[in-house]
Amino acid sequence: MLATYSTGEANGRPPILIAHGLFGSARNWGVIAKRLSDTRQVVTVDMRNHGASRHLGPHDYPAMAGDLAEVIDAYGGVADVVGHSMGGKASMVLAVSRPEMVRRLVVADIAPVAYSHTQQGMIDAMRKVDLSSVETRGDADQQLAKFVEDQGVRAFLLQSLDVKAKAWRLNLDQLEADMDAIIGFPEVSGVFEGPVLMLSGAESDYVQHEHRPEIKQLFPAARFAKIPGAGHWVHAEKPREFEGACRVFLDG
Repeated sequence: MLATYSTGEANGRPPILIAHGLFGSARNWGVIAKRLSDTRQVVTVDMRNHGASRHLGPHDYPAMAGDLAEVIDAYGGVADVVGHSMGGKASMVLAVSRPEMVRRLVVADIAPVAYSHTQQGMIDAMRKVDLSSVETRGDADQQLAKFVEDQGVRAFLLQSLDVKAKAWRLNLDQLEADMDAIIGFPEVSGVFEGPVLMLSGAESDYVQHEHRPEIKQLFPAARFAKIPGAGHWVHAEKPREFEGACRVFLDG
């Protein structure tokens, strides 16, 4: 099973399961999980090939959805699910393939479509860091800055660096091998009739108006909302607003 982290009390209501995006980890969601745990049990996971979870293939959405189903099974069999980016795609495949396990679904800034932009450049950049010479996170940041200009993106990637072990907590080889599957979306059959919130950053271009037919085909009850001033990393850029929108929807 995936590495899981639980906060808050199980109180008879389904837990909230949070699935992070590519190169992320459960720890990226610590603040939001803590806030939502005042009324619910919240379970964050490290997706396969990330964080403390197993390194194994394939890294595709049916496999990731199966991992999430295992976690939900261990926490009572039904959950409200929040998934961002890659985790959002895995959550959508889970909801369509195992609808009995998902009560409500929040999909953060991703659509059930194939995208053309690859994340291979990030893998290349991480591989170029000479980990043998890294003694502090600052050392790694200095090296990474030669290849990744955005300080926020570097800080995000460096959360997956184990400085003491001089190793990335990411299975870069597997993620590279399955990059087409990660930016794609599998053929799925079925429909999730339950409540779905497609929650996007207003400044992001990941969820387009032309994606709505595909979304509605799989999720006929889907509602759409945007958080002003946020891009793709909507939960990190506007955590209060993101948490508030999730709380209102999941408590509905």
